[in-house]
Amino acid sequence: MKNKLSGLGIAIITPFKNDLSVDHEALRSIVNFNIENGTNYIVISGTTGESVTVTKEEKKEIIATIVKTNNNRVPLVLGIGGNNTADVLEELKSTDFTHISAILSVSPAYSKPTQEGIYQHFKAISLASPRPIVLYNVPGRTASNMLPETVIRLATDFDNIVAIKEAAGSLGQYFQLIKNKPENFSIISGDDDLALPVTLAGGVGVISVIGQAFPKEFSKMIKLGLEGNSNQAYKIHYQFLDVISLIFSENNPSGIKAVLEQIKLCKDTVRLPLVPATDSLKLKIEGFIKKLQKS
Repeated sequence: MKNKLSGLGIAIITPFKNDLSVDHEALRSIVNFNIENGTNYIVISGTTGESVTVTKEEKKEIIATIVKTNNNRVPLVLGIGGNNTADVLEELKSTDFTHISAILSVSPAYSKPTQEGIYQHFKAISLASPRPIVLYNVPGRTASNMLPETVIRLATDFDNIVAIKEAAGSLGQYFQLIKNKPENFSIISGDDDLALPVTLAGGVGVISVIGQAFPKEFSKMIKLGLEGNSNQAYKIHYQFLDVISLIFSENNPSGIKAVLEQIKLCKDTVRLPLVPATDSLKLKIEGFIKKLQKS
């Protein structure tokens, strides 16, 4: 599993048509584009996939489209998480995991549990999950930080908790995790702007938002980082730093959908309460893409 979840993973969007229905044709295009250009694995139904506004039936259809299009070419990771532990356990029971390599499960949002509450939540998931578990810490969205001590405790106590997608935006927190983790536990960057330094420090790569628009370049950067070639890797890192900032400046995934629209992979449609990127942001993104194409 460690090898399966190294390199570039993408937090794939859910493309919508103008009528807000799921655009399965665009979804197939994005999957093929990524696999053909170096993406190592795909994460389905995360925050970037607008999972909170996708129905259970739509989620099944999205999984089916990605599974069929992927055709066993790269590992698939499925997002199953929430702040109602019982609901998460029920989804684990009712989901078909035939083509799924692992699950990504976010720390409970809104409820703001204690560290012990977070531990007990993931203990219950560990005991119920038929697939390896990647923890997901994103305090900017959940309103609580899963501390390194809690992560290490979970990684030590449960063999099927195999990695964490860490997205607290703190290099210090990454370093604590890398320093103290069990040998077979992986640290995956959930911050696009920190993906390279985390990889060079001992992480195994990134679950990226921007990577799905530029998989060739981003996968090369991570590969160079895993090989310890920091000079060449940082050239790519700095090339993409500005656009990473741009796509998160309003909301996610509106920013990345604006990029994907400009490279003709999907429309920039999002579901409320999100709104599409503003015209001023789109102009900045257009400028970046034109500059990239000239380089």
